[in-house]
Amino acid sequence: MKLKKPQNAFKQGAISSDFIGESIAKHQTKTSIGAHSLFLGQVRADIMDTKTVAAIKYTAYEVMANKKINEIRETAFDKFELTCMHIYHSLGTVKAGEICLFVFVSAPRRNVVFKAVEFIVEELKSNVPVFGKEIFEDESHQWKKNI
Repeated sequence: MKLKKPQNAFKQGAISSDFIGESIAKHQTKTSIGAHSLFLGQVRADIMDTKTVAAIKYTAYEVMANKKINEIRETAFDKFELTCMHIYHSLGTVKAGEICLFVFVSAPRRNVVFKAVEFIVEELKSNVPVFGKEIFEDESHQWKKNI
C-alpha cells in the first residue's frame, strides 16, 4: 500500500456540519466506494457535583499528536481494505452540543467501514496526546478524564 501524505488532523474550534457535509459530498464521484461510515464526537453537557459542563477546551502536543494520528491512519489502511479516510479533532474551545471529533472512512464494502471506524476511534482515544479541560457553566474548570 502506498502511504498517504501526512495530514494535519487539527481544526480550530468546533467541526461544523457544513465541513462534514462537504467532506461527504466530495466522495460522490468516487464510484469504487460502496460504503461510508463516520463517527462524530460531540461535547456532552455532563453534570458533575451539581456543575454542568458548558464547553471543553482542547489542547495537544500537535507535532506528536499528528505523528500518532498518521501512524493510526497507516495501520488502519494496512489492516482494512479502505479507499479513503479522514480524521479531524478540534483544538480550542468547543461548546456543549458541538462536534469535536470527525472520523470518516470509505471502502468498497460495508462490513469493513464499521470495524475500521471503531478501531480508529479507540486508537485515537487511547494513544493520541490530546487533552481536554472541562469548563463548567460557573467558569470553573477541571481536566477531563478520557473514558
